Amino acid sequence: MELKGLYAVTPDLADTAELLRRVEQALLGGVRLVQCRNKPAGAALRREQSMALLGLCRQHGVPLVINDDLQLALDIGADGAHLGREDGDLAAARAALGPGKLLGVSCYDDMERAREAKRIGANYIAFGSFFASPTKPGAVRAPLTLLTKAREEFGLPVCAIGGITLQNAPQMIAAGADLLAVITDLFEAPDIQARAASYTQLFSERVPS
Repeated sequence: MELKGLYAVTPDLADTAELLRRVEQALLGGVRLVQCRNKPAGAALRREQSMALLGLCRQHGVPLVINDDLQLALDIGADGAHLGREDGDLAAARAALGPGKLLGVSCYDDMERAREAKRIGANYIAFGSFFASPTKPGAVRAPLTLLTKAREEFGLPVCAIGGITLQNAPQMIAAGADLLAVITDLFEAPDIQARAASYTQLFSERVPS
């Protein structure tokens, strides 16, 4: 599948039914990839929500990746995993997932980590935070030029994350982002489906490079 478009990263909700309601609205608006991320949740809730989201995403034909937990992704048969610096060896993760699953790697502002991700066979690389983020207020900030450099050097889909809104999204796409990972601006919108559709429209307006 082509990894391009809106990448919905789930909010920290304890209410699984409400989480599913919001994610379904995002899917109806054209989301291309979903990441299950609930940092405060315990293992049982993470598993419950991951399995429920996997069923929902299957209905809509959209891949689900699991944040920070390779074993959970393997256990439930998710479509892949998204791993950060503290989440284990990337080559081992690639081998465990096998060639048919997605592996996304957080690279922050670190081009060397991106090179390692490409070397081991990551499917996409993520950079950021590019703007102040309510989810990670202390996150490393990355310059927009990093997106352009990464797209030119690696030939992999490049994901931008961190403080992305509908207002700043066009400059991220223009700089080279293939995927926009969004939490707050999507899931706190008064009309989630309409907000997702607005992001999706931005990608259809992009001039192919």
